Amino acid sequence: MIRKNPNGDLPVISPDAYVDKTAIVCGKIIIEEGVFVGPYAVIRADEVNEEGDMEPVVIGAHSNIQDGVVIHSKAGARVQIGERSSIAHRSIVHGPCVIGDDVFIGFNSVLFNCEVGNGAVVRHNSVVEGCDVPERFHIPSTTTIHSNDDLKDIKQVDADQSTFSESVVEANKELVKGYKRLGNEF
Repeated sequence: MIRKNPNGDLPVISPDAYVDKTAIVCGKIIIEEGVFVGPYAVIRADEVNEEGDMEPVVIGAHSNIQDGVVIHSKAGARVQIGERSSIAHRSIVHGPCVIGDDVFIGFNSVLFNCEVGNGAVVRHNSVVEGCDVPERFHIPSTTTIHSNDDLKDIKQVDADQSTFSESVVEANKELVKGYKRLGNEF
């Protein structure tokens, strides 16, 4: 469902993107070309700041927002997801939050008030809050990061992790093509 927020902002969605009919995309959202938004995802930009405005939620080209993901922002803060990034099933991205290009966020992870650098990998069931994850860092599954100090023992992404992240993006690019080809078939 594509709908306006209480301010009257309507999402801007590239005709080359695919948004599943069960997803909810509400408000000041920009979805760029080749993006896949999976079933039951919720992307909302509807809370305003003290001035009565909000930053848009931007989903960069060829990224994928998988099944059950929730993207929202507190008080109109910025949420930006870079190009070719994957937000895996049932993750929560809550602004303020900036995710770079070529990033993989694993199943059930929670990101809030943070920045994640290009090429980083946050594995499944992790929490990243209140810090800046450098480029190409690998946050292992079930890790909780609450400050930049918590990052001192975190390693760089290895070749296998980069290859996996790239394969997820490619699989979702093919899903965009396939679902766009199907149109309204049931």
